[in-house]
Amino acid sequence: MFSTLSGWIISIAGIICVSVVVELILPSGQMNKYIKGIFSFIIILVIILPIPKLLKSKLDMSDILDYGQIEVDENYLYQVNLNKLTFLKEEVEGEAEKMGYTNIVVSINADILSSAFEIKSVYVDLSQIGISKDAPHRNITEIRKDISGLVVKIIKIEEEKVYFNE
Repeated sequence: MFSTLSGWIISIAGIICVSVVVELILPSGQMNKYIKGIFSFIIILVIILPIPKLLKSKLDMSDILDYGQIEVDENYLYQVNLNKLTFLKEEVEGEAEKMGYTNIVVSINADILSSAFEIKSVYVDLSQIGISKDAPHRNITEIRKDISGLVVKIIKIEEEKVYFNE
């Protein structure tokens, strides 16, 4: 099917090239006018004649468009997923700071080379945590609960996959 279609397109291009060459060679005048008319008629025939044959044959787009050659650009995929992780990390840290918790460090564990981006776990380091004077005084268990809820909300991960280091 594809060879028939490509042969048809090549014959159209070929007859057009021949007609251009003949037009350049012929002198201007009455004969040139008739030759142009004949070549126009031949071009129309070359375009129309294969159409019934193409319509009778089963048109399979997979012959024309070969989808087997699609490849994933791993560098692009890596960069996109890395940008997602960075954005989520900064979002959690920024929201925690708005809640009054500073100096927390969020690490997200995910397979950034896979096209199915999936976060496996989140680690939150509270060893250097600072609490602003505007924030209510809370014990470490309540702080962990606040930050865990924040991580679940922003990253959309199960609470069991959030781990803390104190």
